[in-house]
Amino acid sequence: MAERVEVAQGGADGEIRRQLLAMLKGGQAYAPMEHIVDDLPAEFRGRVPDGLPYSPWQILEHMRIAQEDIVSFSMNVDGGYKPLKWPDAYWPKQAEPPSDAAWERSVESFRSERQRFEGYLADGKNDLTAPFAWGQGQNLLREALLLADHTSHHLGEFIVVRRLLGAWKK
Repeated sequence: MAERVEVAQGGADGEIRRQLLAMLKGGQAYAPMEHIVDDLPAEFRGRVPDGLPYSPWQILEHMRIAQEDIVSFSMNVDGGYKPLKWPDAYWPKQAEPPSDAAWERSVESFRSERQRFEGYLADGKNDLTAPFAWGQGQNLLREALLLADHTSHHLGEFIVVRRLLGAWKK
């Protein structure tokens, strides 16, 4: 399970960071990723329900790739952020995961990258509202909201796909 990230500072800045972290973890307005993804049986991971364009694998991988891109852009640690080509680089072509191990790696990568971003977001040295020098007016607050919004959107899709496949028992 995800470790808890603490925000040391108080006041409005600390409260905003705490609320953003809660949004990223889920469990308030939507179920956390762990409750939605973890127990999906392997036989459903590559199935595309009738009338929908994506399998659970494609949604999971899209969430992972997009999150990694948002985190890389936000942290831009080495100044070498490279944007991905939309939409090709963000969505896997194959409906089936290459293996059970690939599925598990994707889930773990999503979790660890989210935790990395949560640590960065919790650090009061990282200004929430200062525009990034490498962006076009984006800031850490905007990227945290974008990440929470994107994740919640696709987790909702994931639940619908599971329901249509008959693989949702929550």
